[in-house]
Amino acid sequence: MPPAITVRNLSKTFRLPAERRGTLRERLMKFHVRNERQPKRTLDDISFEVQQGEFFGIIGRNGSGKSTLLKILARIYKPDKGSEISIHGRIAPMLELGVGFNSELTGRENVYLNATILGLTKEEIDARYDDIVRFAELENFMELQVKHYSSGMSVKLAFSVAAQIDCPIMLLDEVLAVGDFVFQEKCFALFERYKKEGKTIILVTHDPSAMERFADRALLIHQSRIEMIGNPHEVLVRYHALG
Repeated sequence: MPPAITVRNLSKTFRLPAERRGTLRERLMKFHVRNERQPKRTLDDISFEVQQGEFFGIIGRNGSGKSTLLKILARIYKPDKGSEISIHGRIAPMLELGVGFNSELTGRENVYLNATILGLTKEEIDARYDDIVRFAELENFMELQVKHYSSGMSVKLAFSVAAQIDCPIMLLDEVLAVGDFVFQEKCFALFERYKKEGKTIILVTHDPSAMERFADRALLIHQSRIEMIGNPHEVLVRYHALG
């Protein structure tokens, strides 16, 4: 059985402005001056495999390239020329949850809109609507426009919708960063179900307890390069040792 995901020599470079122009006056004064862009290597020669049915954790400091890696796997970003990515199976990316919501629509309307975009029929959404709302803990807010939601409410609702998508490969980016203890335990229960169903899961998180509880293996990215791949506990020890 081939790996669910194979990555070989993946690199990604962004070109960032060399000079920051913060105020309107500064921008107008330097309108005709070319602001050169400097290359910033976000991922540098990344190679790894994720086996089918494996729960694979990714950890690293902010800015190390974790989210960029998931966006490349989800086909949102393109890697630099020369890298190789092989994916066997349909991917459900849970990245930047809530970004696609229309703030002028209600929570109910956004559920139907986003679930439709993700491939569910109206009949499927009707059948799952109550479960989506219950999981998000927003029973009293579904007729409210999303622009009145807190960021946490939006993310919880978006996660609840995305969790309805049945794909063999799941990409989860910091889904535990928002929500209280009760919501996190609901997420943990969902992770357990995914593992029993044999789904391949890649989880980016800063939560060491989630990493040790669920991950079969873990990858540590440090300064855009792979620092270590292996046993989650040993990877976390190395992560904390880096300071």
